[in-house]
Parts: sequence; structure tokens; C-alpha cells
Amino acid sequence: MSLIECDEKLIDRVLTAATNVHRELGPGLLESPYEAALMIELALSGLAARNQVEVPVMYRGHDLGIGFKADIIVENQLLLELKVVKELDDIHLAQTINYLKLLKFKRGYILNFNVPLMKLGIKRVSI
Repeated sequence: MSLIECDEKLIDRVLTAATNVHRELGPGLLESPYEAALMIELALSGLAARNQVEVPVMYRGHDLGIGFKADIIVENQLLLELKVVKELDDIHLAQTINYLKLLKFKRGYILNFNVPLMKLGIKRVSI
């Protein structure tokens, strides 16, 4: 299976956008304001992004009709899963890995906005 690669310069721009959002809003909000603000920040950075993207689940060539929603997909090559939690759990990693497999993306990030500094809330996930 060939996976869609992600450019490191794109990753830098995305993580800068996430840091800008966190710097402006700080921790303590629900996930939806961070998602909306990040979509604005990505657009201002000139990046094409879609949010709440339907991710179909296939089984033996059949669409199960039960999809998931990826928080944000940037430039059709990078998955962003947003969280507002005390700490990331194994289930967050498992979810992100499954989304990457379903999307056939090589890389994604879990962004936890419930941290004092954004760099503490960034988790790179690769398959």
C-alpha cells in the first residue's frame, strides 16, 4: 500500500498556525473554537484545509456506511486530530493511526490545546 507523503515545510506551517491559535486563545476552551480558529489561521497561511471530513470505513471492498470524521485535513496530505484533554491517552493514538490507514496518509498530528505551551501538546503520528 502506497501512502500519501507530507512535506516537512507544510508541517512547519501547520504547527506554526496551531501555535498562533493557542497563543491567542490559550488553554481551557472546548475543541470547536480551536478547530474554527485553526481553519482561519490555515487559510490565512495560504493552506487548503477541510474540517470534519467524512472518512469511510471499508471492509473487504464494502463501504460499511459507518464513517468517522477527521477533524482537519490539510492539503490532502496531513491529518490533524484536535483534543482538549488533561493528557493524551492510548485511544487517541489508536484513533489517529486508524484514520491515517483509512485515508492512506503517512503522517498526522494530535494537537492537544489543553496545555500551557502548544509545543507540549503536539504529538507526531506516522505509519
